[in-house]
Amino acid sequence: MAVAQMQWTADGTGFYSFSKEGIGIINPLQPEKSVNFLTSKELIPDGASTALDVQSFQVSPTGNSLLLFANTQRVWRENTRGDYWLFDKQQKTLVQLGKGLPSASLMFAKFSPDGTQVAYVSKHNIYVEDIKTKEINKITTDGTDRIINGTFDWAYEEEFGTQDGFRWSPDGTKIAFWKQDARQTKNFLMINNTDSLYAFTIPVEYPKVGLPPSPTSIWIHDIKKDNGIKVNDLLSATDGYIPRMEWLTDGKGLIFQTLNRKQNESKIVVSNASTGQSNVIHTEQDKAWIDIKSRWNDGDPAGWDWLNGGKEFIWVSEKGGWRQIYTIDLQGKERLVTKEPFDIIQIEMFDAKTQTIYFSASPDNATQKYLYKISLKGGKASRVTPSGLQGTNSYTISPNGKIALFNSSNTGYRAANAVVSLPDHKELAPAQQVAKASAQDAKTEFFQVTTADGVTLDGWVVKPKNFDSTKKYPVVFYVYGEPASQTVTDAFGTGKNRLYMGDMAADGYVYVSLENRGAPAPKGREWRKSIYRNIGILNIRDQAMGAREVFKWGFIDTARVAVWGWSGGGASTLNLLGQYPEIYKTGISIAPVTNQLLYDNIYQERYMGLPQENEEDFLNGSAISYAKNVKGNLLLVHGTGDDNVHYQNAEVYINELIKYNIPFQMMSYPNRSHSISEGEGTSKHLGLIYTRFLKEYCPPGAK
Repeated sequence: MAVAQMQWTADGTGFYSFSKEGIGIINPLQPEKSVNFLTSKELIPDGASTALDVQSFQVSPTGNSLLLFANTQRVWRENTRGDYWLFDKQQKTLVQLGKGLPSASLMFAKFSPDGTQVAYVSKHNIYVEDIKTKEINKITTDGTDRIINGTFDWAYEEEFGTQDGFRWSPDGTKIAFWKQDARQTKNFLMINNTDSLYAFTIPVEYPKVGLPPSPTSIWIHDIKKDNGIKVNDLLSATDGYIPRMEWLTDGKGLIFQTLNRKQNESKIVVSNASTGQSNVIHTEQDKAWIDIKSRWNDGDPAGWDWLNGGKEFIWVSEKGGWRQIYTIDLQGKERLVTKEPFDIIQIEMFDAKTQTIYFSASPDNATQKYLYKISLKGGKASRVTPSGLQGTNSYTISPNGKIALFNSSNTGYRAANAVVSLPDHKELAPAQQVAKASAQDAKTEFFQVTTADGVTLDGWVVKPKNFDSTKKYPVVFYVYGEPASQTVTDAFGTGKNRLYMGDMAADGYVYVSLENRGAPAPKGREWRKSIYRNIGILNIRDQAMGAREVFKWGFIDTARVAVWGWSGGGASTLNLLGQYPEIYKTGISIAPVTNQLLYDNIYQERYMGLPQENEEDFLNGSAISYAKNVKGNLLLVHGTGDDNVHYQNAEVYINELIKYNIPFQMMSYPNRSHSISEGEGTSKHLGLIYTRFLKEYCPPGAK
């Protein structure tokens, strides 16, 4: 069986977990009192010889049944399609849902609030199945490969984190759902040359930069009346977005968020569930872009953080210069909760009983993460994580707010699944998994440099073993550089190069990463949003100017300077080679966006605007515009089956290199996706060519 997601029991005193024995309820304080919910033998369907390969499960509202997700298949990035089975704890029965529907076609099944029904998606239609009678009701009938009910197209899932696209009403009589019309969204065709005698194409509906997104609407279906209504979303144009939607707690209406096409205007809308009529209760605008909940909820935009019996809710905004917590009521009145000048990283939990909000933050060091708390009534935030725990600290807090599973990590140490009490942070049970950096490992050190532009960058460095400051060493820069990810964080594994086959420090490399402006670090709105319409320019200059400061250390051999990155980091690598060829002599670029006009509209337009208005910004920041300037050694790597950053990016860049007679090396991986991980031997092979190229063109060792 696979490992499922973490789930607490309703009372917050235990959590469900897989083991060889089946699925159990773990008591984190007294493991000896843990109990088995169902055995592995009970996971064997009638007529089968092996147990279900369960990826995840849900517990019914009554606690007497489990909804098991098995035989899972990949949809875009994750396994979200498969079979669902219902295990009845009392009757000891295991029954498959969706009989008559195609195998492994069900998605996002979930119990109704009273536990008597299960709803799910199959082939872009939504179904409701009665648990007792097994009767299946198809509540949408227009689903096709292009009319999408109850889930989302590629771009929404990739860039908003949306996957599950329907919601039960609190009383279980209605279902609200998203509908997308992708009929006008063009297919991007990937070509498979290896799996049959004749090549065939794999279509992905993919809205490129400058093209409109799939029109998206919200509908409410009344299950008893078997009819539905379309909700008035109040969008002024069909090319806006609806990234969040939930029911009001009284079930009389919906609340949802809309964004305009440029994603710089957010509206919170409340609608009437009977009529579909709506009104805007809150509007926010930004000169750059507005982040949705997935950016401050660990990638998940689902859920609404209700307060005061559903009369108000928690919201996060950067409009005050920092990412701060607000409360908003259903009339749109807002109140600032975290008034101090620092960013929250994400909300961890709201304890209704004590009126306490737990959130992660690191006011003084953007490489770290700690738990904080603040009273909803006001006052100052206080740190919960003990001062002695440096690094990245993560918490999974129980529903009652009294205990948490606690993971603490830094470059030298990792401890996972300890149990602590809150808010006093007393250790109740020690960590179950502990790892320490080997004494033979080179140490990862953190530093800051201030560039010629007056910008202070965080960084880390791993120096060679037997380091001698009087000698000169080659340097390898690891870069990402875009708003989607940080590279400079104090966590276990930071400073390790997963592609390098061997020991970089032992071989004699200096390994460095710098965090440029625009990275999603907790350093304030201006830091993050200064990159607006400047991807490929501002971040690249920060990296180059930071490298020049690193050179001032005196032990860097500036004739041996390499840079590498993946995806956005691959794009940054090419831009650094093309814009600053006097600095970077060798580059390894993996799965790069080489022309920003070739990426998806949601991501690129969020950070760059609309090409209809400022196309020159897209071109000025694209690596293809600087290909003619590349003078160093280049290895370009891409998977031909990359549905995220299409292989097209490699080919148009290659054409530009050929045009200007620039030599380079290329490795394409047939049918591999953006992760370049599929197929026997792939990861090992990628590491081999990476290491060999680096050693050949940026030779290791002191001089």
